[in-house]
Amino acid sequence: MPMSGNDNEQLEARRKYVTAFNATMVKIWREQIALLGAVDTGALYRSTVGISMTADGKFIDINLEQAFNTYGLFVDYGTGRNTPRGNPGDIGKSNGRKRKRWFSRKYFASVMNIQEFYADSLGQEFCRAVSNALNPDIMRRAVTL
Repeated sequence: MPMSGNDNEQLEARRKYVTAFNATMVKIWREQIALLGAVDTGALYRSTVGISMTADGKFIDINLEQAFNTYGLFVDYGTGRNTPRGNPGDIGKSNGRKRKRWFSRKYFASVMNIQEFYADSLGQEFCRAVSNALNPDIMRRAVTL
């Protein structure tokens, strides 16, 4: 069955949303790094990149990849070399590191946003498909002998 104009609009909306997601995440992370003062050498700031995006033809199944230097997680959690492994919380001196949540808070919120967008978009497309399947006029045009 050919895609209707409304289906094409939904597909285009999903394509635009997914395409913008990687770039937006990198922009948000860089803004947070600068805002929180997590810039020392600038290596973490420069390491934030949107690596790739793959999607099936209808943008129903997508894979997104972003990357940044691993020590960015330690900045996010406020830990580092002065915090030994297995530390129960008292390292004998005050931890000079402050937690700078540049990654986790914004990333979780963004993942929830894309999940909501997809639930709405795919839900509408599914409802149209079921409605079309139950419509006898559309079914007659779709069946070929």
